[in-house]
Amino acid sequence: MELKHLDRVTFDPAIMGGKPCMRGMRVTVGMIVGMLATGDDKAGVLELYPYLEPADIDQALSCGAWRAEEVEIHIDAT
Repeated sequence: MELKHLDRVTFDPAIMGGKPCMRGMRVTVGMIVGMLATGDDKAGVLELYPYLEPADIDQALSCGAWRAEEVEIHIDAT
């Protein structure tokens, strides 16, 4: 998957420190993924954040999966 297909996920340094957010709102991908991971269902997320749409949750999960596949490169500073 390429990140360009996630049109509902935005990155703005002025919003939540540049974390991936949903449609420029102060709801981060991490908040949504975290709620689902700890037992909330999609309906519960939508109830807590009524301005979100089901497609926002789907793209948050896709973005979370994409970011989990990122490769970290450790650079030895010595």
